[in-house]
Amino acid sequence: MRALLQRVTEASVRVDNVIIGQTGPGLLILICAMQGDDDSAAAAMAAKIAKLRIFTDDAGKMNRSVRDIDGTALVVSQFTLAADTSRGNRPGFSQAAPPEEGNRLYQLFTEKLRAEGVACETGAFGANMQVSLVNDGPVTIWLDT
Repeated sequence: MRALLQRVTEASVRVDNVIIGQTGPGLLILICAMQGDDDSAAAAMAAKIAKLRIFTDDAGKMNRSVRDIDGTALVVSQFTLAADTSRGNRPGFSQAAPPEEGNRLYQLFTEKLRAEGVACETGAFGANMQVSLVNDGPVTIWLDT
């Protein structure tokens, strides 16, 4: 799986101009299931993100996890994270998991993140979404399983 994490003070996702998911202080997680990913990849990614120390402690060092700060997450599927731009000017997305499997792994990832103790809201898989955020720091981190 591939994820782009953004530490946020707030984030929301809209479909048809209606907010369907949002978070306060915590994480915006853009997530993409890749070809060959399985349940263990979703579980590993969720465990890594729940424990990742990218929030500041009292000394101003990135030493706290989203769980440590009682933060929440907004999880948004984004197959374009699988973009291959190595040839030409039009990205290819053949490295992304097929839609049905991508949706299953997206849902499983969110369930696993909740099981790790992180409250989550989500976007809508396959929908045209508008994501708004206030990146805190800015802190943006790329993860691959």
